Amino acid sequence: MPQARKRFGQHFLHDQSIIESILRALDPQPGENIIEIGPGRGALTYPLLQRCETLTAIELDRDLVSILKQQASRFGKLEVINADILEFELSGLPQGEDFRLVGNLPYNISTPLMFHLLESAQNIRDMHFMVQKEVALRIVAHPGEANYGRLSVMLQYRCDCQYLLDVAPSCFKPPPKVDSAVIRLVPFSEPLRDVGDYTNFSRIVQSAFGQRRKTIANSLKSILDRETIIACEIDPGLRAENLAISDFAKLSRAFTA
Repeated sequence: MPQARKRFGQHFLHDQSIIESILRALDPQPGENIIEIGPGRGALTYPLLQRCETLTAIELDRDLVSILKQQASRFGKLEVINADILEFELSGLPQGEDFRLVGNLPYNISTPLMFHLLESAQNIRDMHFMVQKEVALRIVAHPGEANYGRLSVMLQYRCDCQYLLDVAPSCFKPPPKVDSAVIRLVPFSEPLRDVGDYTNFSRIVQSAFGQRRKTIANSLKSILDRETIIACEIDPGLRAENLAISDFAKLSRAFTA
């Protein structure tokens, strides 16, 4: 059996109760367009195939591809694409029903990967991902909470974000040094807030949280002046962690205008 490769950040899920919990949350149905990211040794792949009959998997480690194909033939039709998901474009896959994504994301790339996938949000029905617990808590955090930050704002602007369950290190081989969690992201058909120009919105959020100990008047001074912030009915003495997505949207619209 192939060994975990450190450079791929591989930790293979083996706990059956967690696998069943993920399957219940996903509730896969025959005919759905499901894509698994990083199938590894197939712990989730084969039970998925038994339920949905066909499945596409994207796996970077070429040593696992042939093994996955061989074993999967007992359960259903599996297409394995040997590719780096950070460079893979979902738009290149045959179009049909919206994609449903599921996977145990490599923790060293989980954040940039989610941003990459959101570029195809219009084609994604939902995403069920295993990520580092710290990242999961940041994704679902609210204003005023310690974990609230750029990731919270940018993902919640695009998706309904839900924290589903905790996953202990012992559920993996080899066990990671951190706790994990399963999250659900459901892209909105249209963002709930008008931010004007998205590039400006992203820049404002990044600048505000890049200097999160400063007031927004200071962290955003190269983008927006104090008077503009006040005109948005936002206290310039607040810090980024105190601003809701609607506040960042106001600032972005003001900058766009």
